[in-house]
Amino acid sequence: MKLLTPQELPYEFDDWAKQPFHIRAKMVCQAWAVQGYGAPAGVYGFYILKIVFYIWMWTWFASFSNDLGSFGNLSEWWFKPEALLKAIAWSMLFEGLGLASGSGPLTARYNPPFGGFLYWLRPGTVKLPFRPEIPFFGGDTRRIIDCLIYLAHLVQLVRVLVAPSVTPAILWPTFVILLLMGLTDRTMFLASRPEHYLIGLAVFLFPADAIAASKWVWYGVWFWAAFSKLNRHFPSVISVMVSNSAVMRVPAIRKKLFRDYPNDLRASSFARNSAHFGTITEFIFPFLLMFGGLWGGDLLGLGTPATVIGLFIMLGFHTFITSHIPMGVPIEWNFMMVYGGFVLFGAQSAVSPFVAMSPLLVVMLVVALLVVPLIGNLFPEWVSFLLAMRFYAGNWAYSIWLFKDDAEQQITEHIKTSAPLLPKQLSLLYDDKTIEGILSRVISFRLMHVHGRALHSILPQAVDHIDDYVWRDGELVAGVVLGWNFGDGHIHNEFLLQAMQKRCNWESGEVRVIFVDPQPLARPYHNWRIFDAKDGLIDSGRVTVDELIARQPFPQKPIYSE
Repeated sequence: MKLLTPQELPYEFDDWAKQPFHIRAKMVCQAWAVQGYGAPAGVYGFYILKIVFYIWMWTWFASFSNDLGSFGNLSEWWFKPEALLKAIAWSMLFEGLGLASGSGPLTARYNPPFGGFLYWLRPGTVKLPFRPEIPFFGGDTRRIIDCLIYLAHLVQLVRVLVAPSVTPAILWPTFVILLLMGLTDRTMFLASRPEHYLIGLAVFLFPADAIAASKWVWYGVWFWAAFSKLNRHFPSVISVMVSNSAVMRVPAIRKKLFRDYPNDLRASSFARNSAHFGTITEFIFPFLLMFGGLWGGDLLGLGTPATVIGLFIMLGFHTFITSHIPMGVPIEWNFMMVYGGFVLFGAQSAVSPFVAMSPLLVVMLVVALLVVPLIGNLFPEWVSFLLAMRFYAGNWAYSIWLFKDDAEQQITEHIKTSAPLLPKQLSLLYDDKTIEGILSRVISFRLMHVHGRALHSILPQAVDHIDDYVWRDGELVAGVVLGWNFGDGHIHNEFLLQAMQKRCNWESGEVRVIFVDPQPLARPYHNWRIFDAKDGLIDSGRVTVDELIARQPFPQKPIYSE
C-alpha cells in the first residue's frame, strides 16, 4: 500500500500536538514549503486515469455525429466545429456530474472520491438557491423537483452528445434548464462551469458565427484570468502551488520559493518574478492568437508565424499548470483550453474573430465576457470567482469553521449527506494520528496564501482559545454538506451556516465561522466577518493587504495566552 501512503511529516505528531497554536502553525507551514499536501503517489494515478477516460469518452460521443468519427481517424475530424461543440458539452456534463474539478483526494474527497450527482439526485440534501425567498425555487432543502431539473440537465447534455447533427433546435433547451438549475441551486450551476461552457455552447446557436465568437470566448477567459493576477496575492500562489507540485519535488528548489526557509516563508524574489512572468505570458499568447492573424502568411498549416508562436506558448503555459496538478485539480478544463486553442486559432485560423456577428450574439458575449467579470472584480463579494474569471489568482473568498467539542459530529446526525466527515472517510486507510496530520496540512494551505494571514488577528476575536475547537476549512464543510468544493467561498457562506444551524441547532459558542471576502479591484483591503451559528454576526472589520504582505504565514508570537 505504499502508493497510498502520504509523505511523513518532518516532525513527530505528538510533539507537534503539544505546542501552542502559533508554533503548530509555523511547523505545518514549514512542512508545506517542502512537502506540499504530501499526497501519496497513487493519488496522481487516479487523476491520470480520469483524464484518459475524459478524452476517450469525448471521442466516443463524437462518433455519433455524421460529420465526425472515432479515435481511429481522429486527425480527420478533431478540428471541425462540431467536434469542439461536443467537447464543450461533454466537459459541462463531466463537470456537472462532479467528476472533474473538485474531485478526488486533492480536494479532500476520499470516500467517495466524487460528489456531484451523489448529492444532487437525492431529495433532502442541502441546496443554495439563487435567492431563498423565490417562490418554487427557494428554500434550503432539495426537493424532488430540484432533482428532476438536475436530471433534465444531464439528460439534455447526453441528448446533445449523441445527436447525429447538433442544430440550434437540439441545443437551446440546454440553456433554459441550466438557468433554471441556477435558480434552484447555485452549487450545481457553478459546478457546470457556466462562465466558460454556458457561453461556449451558446455561440453555437448562431452556426455561421460560432467559430469567430468562440475565439472571443477563449480570449475572454484568458484575458480575465491574467487580469485577476495583477495583484499582490499571486506570488504566494506560485509558492504554494509549486511547493505542492506533482513533478517538481526537489526540496532545494522548493525552498527557493521562499525568502529564507524555514524562518521567512513569504514569497521570494524568485517566486515573485515567476508570478510576474506567468502573468505577462498569459496576456501575451492570447494577444498573439487573436491579433497575430493580421500579419504574415501560413506556417505549418496553423496560421501566421505570430499565431504559431502563440499556440506553442499556450501549450507550454497550460502544460506547466497541469503538470503540477494544482489543488482543486482543474485538469480537464486545462485540456479543454488547449484543445480549443488549437482548433480555433490553429486549424480554424482562417476565420477572423472580427467579422460582423448577430447583434444578439454580440450582446451575449459582452455580458458574459465583459460585464459580469468586471462586476466580479469590482465587487467580488457579490460574484463567484468563477463567473468573474478570477481563476487561481490567490484572491478568493474563504471561510474557517470552528467546531467546539462534538459539534462537528452533529452534521452526521442531522444533515443528509452522501459522504461522511473527513476523519471518517480517511479512517478506512489511516490511523488517527495520520488522519490528523493530513488534515493539519489544510491549515497550512490556507495560511500560506496572503489572505490567510488575516486569521492571525481574527482568530482571537472569534474564539477564546483555539485549542477548544476543531478547525475545518469551509472547503471541507462544503464538500461534505453541498457535494462540491472548488475554492469558492460564495457557497460556504452565511446562508449555508443558517441552513446547517436550522438542522443542527447548535448552542451559542459551539460553532464560530470566519468569513473573509476577496480584495476588490483598486481597493487595498479585505473585509471579514465572524458569525456564531446561533447568535449571528458577532464582529466584523477589514484588514489591509499591506498588513498581510508584511506578515509571515504563521503568527510570530502567541495570539492566545498559552
